[in-house]
This record gives sequence, C-alpha cells and structure tokens, in this order.
Amino acid sequence: MNKARFFLILLTLIVQKSFGQSSYKVTNEAFQPSEILNYRIHYGFVDAGEARLEVAPNFKEFNGRQCMHMIGTGRTTGAFDWFYKVRDRYESYIDTESLLPLLFIRRVDEGGYTINQDVKFNHAKNTATSEKKTITTPGRVHDLISAFYFARTLDFAHAQPGDTFNISTYLDDQIFPMVIKYMGKETIKTKFGKFRCIVFHPMLLEGRVFKEQESMTVWLSDDKNRIVVRAQADVLVGSIKMDLKDYCGLASPLSLFKD
Repeated sequence: MNKARFFLILLTLIVQKSFGQSSYKVTNEAFQPSEILNYRIHYGFVDAGEARLEVAPNFKEFNGRQCMHMIGTGRTTGAFDWFYKVRDRYESYIDTESLLPLLFIRRVDEGGYTINQDVKFNHAKNTATSEKKTITTPGRVHDLISAFYFARTLDFAHAQPGDTFNISTYLDDQIFPMVIKYMGKETIKTKFGKFRCIVFHPMLLEGRVFKEQESMTVWLSDDKNRIVVRAQADVLVGSIKMDLKDYCGLASPLSLFKD
C-alpha cells in the first residue's frame, strides 16, 4: 500500500469517527416547527392536569448543527394542585437530520421535589455529560423528549402484533432500553371524530407506580403525523388517562372519520 493511499484511508476513518452521526439521517414526515399538541389528563373521572408538547417555530443552532427545539410541559390543575402540585418542563434540542439530541434540559417540581439538570450529548464520542458526571452511551441514544418524537417516525408498515422496537434512552445519568410493543390497529372515538390508530404498549417498570409492565397503552394517529391521540395507564391506585385536547401546526392533515 503506497503512502498516499494509506493517508487517504486514515483521513477517511478520522472523518467518519468525528462526524459519523452527520451521515445518519432519519426520514421525518411526522412533525415540523410550530406543531403544538395540548392534552387533558384525567385521574379516574376527575380532571387532574394538563400537558403540552411543542416544537418551537424557529430552527436553532447548537454546536454548528441545525436543530429543532422541543418543549414538553406538564402541570396539575384544580384540586390536585392543592395536595400535590406539579410543574414539569422538559426541553430537547435535536439535530434536524438524525433526530438525535444534542442538549436535554430537565426542570422538575413535583410536590416540592425538584430536579434541575442539563445534559449535553456527544454522539461522535458516545458520551452524555450532566452537572454530576459523564457517562458512556450506546450509539444513537435519545433523551425522554427526543425518544418520543423519534418514535413517531418508526415504520410500522410491516409490523406484526407482538413485535418490539428498542430505543436506547438516557435518564438520571443512566441508560435504559425504551421498548415499544406493537399491538396492531384500532379505531377510537374522540371529540374530533373517529381516529384510525396504531396501538402499542411502552414496556414499563412495574411495582413502584404501574401495576404491570404493559400497564400503559398509547394510540397514535395512523397517518403521516403519528400524533398521540390517547394514552391510558393503570397505576397501583386507579388509572390515568390522557386525551388530545387541541392541536395546531401539523405537518399533514389528520385522517379522521366523521360520525
């Protein structure tokens, strides 16, 4: 092997190592800047809270990469605000091509228990760095918010009931596998009309909050948007349900069946 060829191969390896994630691209037709999804949360028959998922209207730049800024918020309302006040805010800056997170911001206030955490991801070195420590991550790791948006781009076209999809996810300086179990399709009634939905179970940690590993069911719209129309979970005491309240800024028209 001559010196020129050896140098070219070495240079290629260095570039791939340093910028390997730049060539990883995810086809995204599900969401775009300015999308807003608002939800009402019920505990049994009682309105317990509100949640909001928003893609900021403008692209941002982080470490030289064009990003979308995702914001997820949750709060208790009414009587629940009196005995267990929740004010949670999660943010993720995700690369527009790979949909991988570059910065994850977590601001949690739940009944006086608070968490303030900023995490930077280096996908070339496979590391995640918080205020406490730097950990080694698997390739293409996600945070809680980016994992949600990435899941909306998954291809279920050839999935069979029982098939699973794994997303490596970061939380609290640890990595855990987020496993999505595909259950099939179903038509559900909502205040907007009837939705044809993709149904799946996120595999959960049972015992502390949830009754069983498959206690949660999520219904995604079976169209290009793949928005969460409904989610329901059986907890140790009662059940929690989240329904789509309103929406705007969708990438494509919703597929609805009117009564």
